[in-house]
Amino acid sequence: MKKVFLPLCLCIVTTSGMMADVNYRTTPQGVVAGPDGSRVAIEWYTPSIVRIYRYPSAEAPAKESLSVIASPEKVKYKVNNKGEELVLKSDRLTVTYNPATDRVSVAETATGRQLIAEKGGTSSFSPFKDHGRDTYQVSQTFILDDDEPVFGLGQHRHGHWSQRGTTQHLEQENMEIAIPIIQSPKGYALFWDNPSATDFTDDASGMTFASKTGDMIDYYVIYGGDADATVAQLRDLTGQAPMFPLWTYGFHQSRERYTSQDELVGTVEKYRSLGVPLDGIIQDWQYWGEDNHQWNAVEFLNPKFPDPAGMMRRIHDLNAHATISIWPSFGPNTSIYRAFEAEDKLMAHKTFPQNGDTRVYNPWDSRARDIYWGYFKRNMMSIGMDGWWLDATEPEHSPIEESDYDYETGMGTFRSLRNSFPLVSVGGIYDHQRAHSGDRRVFILTRSAYAGQQRYGAQSWSGDVEASWETLRRQIPAALNFSLCGIPYWNSDIGGFYTWRDYPDGIKDPAYQELYTRWMQFGGFTGMMRSHGTNCPREIWQFGTAGSPVYDAQAKAINLRYRFLPYIYSAAWDVTNEGASLMRPLYADYASDPRSVSIDNQYLFGKSVLVAPMVTSGVSRDVYLPEGNSWIDFWTGRTIPGGSDIKADAPLDIIPLYVKAGSILPMGPQVQYAAERPWDDMQIRVYPGADGEFTLYEDEGDNYNYEKGRYTTIPMKWDDRSRTLTIEGRNGEFDGMPADRTFRVVLVSPDAGTGMDIDSTTREVAYNGKKVKVKF
Repeated sequence: MKKVFLPLCLCIVTTSGMMADVNYRTTPQGVVAGPDGSRVAIEWYTPSIVRIYRYPSAEAPAKESLSVIASPEKVKYKVNNKGEELVLKSDRLTVTYNPATDRVSVAETATGRQLIAEKGGTSSFSPFKDHGRDTYQVSQTFILDDDEPVFGLGQHRHGHWSQRGTTQHLEQENMEIAIPIIQSPKGYALFWDNPSATDFTDDASGMTFASKTGDMIDYYVIYGGDADATVAQLRDLTGQAPMFPLWTYGFHQSRERYTSQDELVGTVEKYRSLGVPLDGIIQDWQYWGEDNHQWNAVEFLNPKFPDPAGMMRRIHDLNAHATISIWPSFGPNTSIYRAFEAEDKLMAHKTFPQNGDTRVYNPWDSRARDIYWGYFKRNMMSIGMDGWWLDATEPEHSPIEESDYDYETGMGTFRSLRNSFPLVSVGGIYDHQRAHSGDRRVFILTRSAYAGQQRYGAQSWSGDVEASWETLRRQIPAALNFSLCGIPYWNSDIGGFYTWRDYPDGIKDPAYQELYTRWMQFGGFTGMMRSHGTNCPREIWQFGTAGSPVYDAQAKAINLRYRFLPYIYSAAWDVTNEGASLMRPLYADYASDPRSVSIDNQYLFGKSVLVAPMVTSGVSRDVYLPEGNSWIDFWTGRTIPGGSDIKADAPLDIIPLYVKAGSILPMGPQVQYAAERPWDDMQIRVYPGADGEFTLYEDEGDNYNYEKGRYTTIPMKWDDRSRTLTIEGRNGEFDGMPADRTFRVVLVSPDAGTGMDIDSTTREVAYNGKKVKVKF
C-alpha cells in the first residue's frame, strides 16, 4: 500500500497484482483515467459531492462554471485499483470507473447501494463548429432504477411531477425555466453543468442529457440522503439564498398595467381605506410611454407619471413598497439603448416588441452590466424604488434564426451560454446593488432562472400562464420541481395572466371568481403572494364589497398570510441559514411512505404545514395525510391519524391545511402591513400528539445586518409526554428588538387555537429573554 498526500485531498491508494491495473494519474482533487482520446476525470468537492467530466483530448479544456462557485474541499478518500475497475471511496460516496465498459457509477459508501450510473459506451462527442470554433455536441446516457422517479429540470407548464418517460427541450422561454438538474427520492441530485440548450430524454434506453455545444461532458452528483439535505448540498455548491426583506412576504397587488401614478398610488390608498393588508404595489410596463421605440427606457417618460419621486414618497408614507418592471431589451430611441450601442453591447437577435426595433443587452459582458445598473441607480434607486421586477429574462427570442446563436458574448457564443442569461443578468443587478448599499436588501422578481440563481436575491414566477383549473393544478408540480433544483422561492400570477380564453367576461363571471379565489388561497402558501394579470383588473374591490362571499374569502386569504408571517419569516431564515426549502414535496419528510412520492397536488410549506389547495371547482377535495405522525386540521382542531385518506371540506373561504402533531406555530397579529406591529404579543399554537420544536427568528427587516450577527432566535420545544413547552433563552440582539413580550400559548383542540382565532390562550407567558417552562 502506498500513501500519496496531495494539496487538496488525502488519498490512500491500494493496487492489486492479480490483473493489469487501470491506468490513471492523481490530480489535486481526484484522478484522471482513460486513454488520451477519452479521458475521465473524477474530482471530489466534498465527501458528498463529486464532479465527473469527460473530454476527447489529452488535456482537459479550460472551463469556469457559471453556476458552481464552491471550491473543492480537502477530502479524504481511498483509491482501490482492482485491475478491471478503479474505485474511489469517500466516507459518503463510492465512485467506480470501469474502462472495459467505459462506465462510471456512483454509490452510497455506507450501504453500497448504487445511486446512478452511466450507461457504458454512451459518452458522445459529435464534432461541431460553433461560429467557426471547433467543439462538440455532447451527450451522456444514465441508467436509473426501473421504478425510480426523478424530479426537477426547472419549471415547466406540462404538468408532469416525475420527469421519467418524457422528452423535453431545455431552453429558456416564457413559462419554461430550463435548469438541467434532476433529483431522486433515493437522496441524490445530478447537475448537468452545460448552459447551452439541452435535450432531456428518458426512455427504455436510459436517461439522456444532450447539449447543443460543449467542450466536455461535465456533471456533478450531489448526495444528501434525503430531499432537504440534497438541496442543502446543492446550495453549498452553487450558493446560498440571502434573506428577502420582511415586506416582500406580505401581499402584493399588480396588474397589466397601472396607467398613471395616480392610479398606482390610488390603489394603495384604496387598500388602506378598506382595511385589507397590503405591502407591495407593482408597476408594469409603459411607464416610459407607449411608443415601442422608447421601449424600456428605465426612466419615467410617460407624462401620466409626472413626479416619480413624489409618487414613491406617497407610497412609503402609506407604509407600502413599490416594485417596477424592467426588461433586458430596449427601444432605439432610449438613452440606455444608445449607451449600449456606443460600446457595442447589444445582441443581434429579434425580441419583443418586434415592431420597435428592440434589442437585448449582453449580460455576459461586465461593462454592459455596469451600464444596465447605472440606469437603475440613476433613475430608480434615486427615487426610492424598493424592488426589481426583471421581466423576460429568458430573454424573449422570436423569430429565431440559427445565426442568432453565433453572437459572441465575450465569454463564448450565445449558443454555448444560452440558458445562463437569467443567471448573469439577475446576478449583475444583485452584485451592483450590494456594492452600492447594504441599507436595503435586494429583492428581484424574475421570469426565468438558472442553476445557482438563488444566491442573487431573486425569486421566479411561472410566467404568462392562462386562467384555468388545469393550469392551477399544474402550478404545484411546477413549483416543487423548481424548488428541488435548489431555488427556494417561487410564485405565480394569482388568477392566471390571461383570462380571455376560458373566462372572456373576466371578473364578471362567477366561475372565474371561484378560480381566482382558490388561486389566491394557493398564493398565500408560496414564496410571494402576488395578484397579477391582464384582460381584467384583479384588485379585491373588483370582486364585490365586504360582506359578499368572494370578497370576504379573498380578504380572509390575505389576512391568513399575515397571520403566518412569523412562521414564514422563520422558515426564510432556515432557507438562508440551513439551506432549507419553503415549498417541499411530501416525500421530503415521508420518504418511507411510498404514496408520498407520487402525490403532486399537495405539498409541505416549511416544516410543519401540509397544504392541499383546491385545484378543481367545488367545496371539497380528496387529501392524503402521510404516515409517520398524526395531523391536526388547522381549521377545526380535529386530529387525524397519519396514513389516512380523507375528504376535506373546503367551502369557498377555506383552503385545506393540516399541521403535524408536535408542531409549534407562532401566529402574527392582525396588521395592515408586515412591519406595522412588532411581534411582542404573539399567539403560540402548540399542536399536541408528538414532541416538536420551532425556532422563532427576528431581525431588523430590511438590511444586511443579519450577516453581521444582528438577529435573534428563540428556540421552543414541546415535550408531549410531560405536556411541557420550554421557551429557551433568546440568542442574539438587534436594534428594535422587543426586550419584553407576551406569548399567549394555546394548546390546540377543537375548542381553541383554530383557524383565524386570535384570542384563545391556554397560558399567558411574560418573556424577557430568559428560559421559561410552561406545563399544561
